[in-house]
Amino acid sequence: MKKNKKIAILAIIIIIAAALLIVTTSSAQKIDIVGSTSVQPVAEKLVSEYNQTHSGVEINVQGGGSSVGIKSAQDGTADIGSSSKEVKGSDASGLKQYELGKDGIVIAVNNENSISDLTTDQLKGIYSGNITNWNQVGGNDGEINLITREEGSGTLDAFQKLVLGNDSMKKDAVVQSSTEAVKQSVAQDPNAIGFISYAHMSDDVKSVSVDGVSPSDSTISDGSYKLQRPFIFLTKGEPTGETKKFLDWVMSDEGKKVLQQEKIVQSTA
Repeated sequence: MKKNKKIAILAIIIIIAAALLIVTTSSAQKIDIVGSTSVQPVAEKLVSEYNQTHSGVEINVQGGGSSVGIKSAQDGTADIGSSSKEVKGSDASGLKQYELGKDGIVIAVNNENSISDLTTDQLKGIYSGNITNWNQVGGNDGEINLITREEGSGTLDAFQKLVLGNDSMKKDAVVQSSTEAVKQSVAQDPNAIGFISYAHMSDDVKSVSVDGVSPSDSTISDGSYKLQRPFIFLTKGEPTGETKKFLDWVMSDEGKKVLQQEKIVQSTA
């Protein structure tokens, strides 16, 4: 009899513990961040650091592209949208913007490529298809293989505006869905050229200066390196609750320290 009583008490304890666990789990606040694949690794780092000192909130970060981030913020399917292109006009209607800083768009070539500088006009010629061989811009003989980003990418949007203008991208350019994928393609092909996020530049590929200016913290900050764009968080109207707490932390000195470590540049121009 005593044994049965002990079993019954143990069962009750287990049921209560399980119920408490369910209540605790269901009461955890959730924040969804969706958008730019360039901003995504930075957002993930911010979340990782935030979680070190803030409990009771679950923050999920997803990619999809800047256009997806803007739309997700607009229709409220994400608490925070992320964009690596400027948000203006009708796209900005009803949205509150948090600029994390500036990111350069690095022109990347294979480490074996002898080219170290290109003009904006040469870049335009290369990506529009008017320049097709590296020897036309002072390099070795070899057909130029273009690597670009997918439609909806903030990096592509900025490159189109800053370099191509009204010209169209060469149709046979190889499309990749992230900065890392572009970088890998360039690293594997001696004749490839691509454009990637400065925040994720590495020695896998070689950066090319543009109009004589190399991408760096200082040249992006003072505006002398022209190929740059903002990294932005977006919310539908004023954020509240845990979303507001997170964004306030991101924009604080503590958050800015993380952004600096991630090579997101604060403007001095």
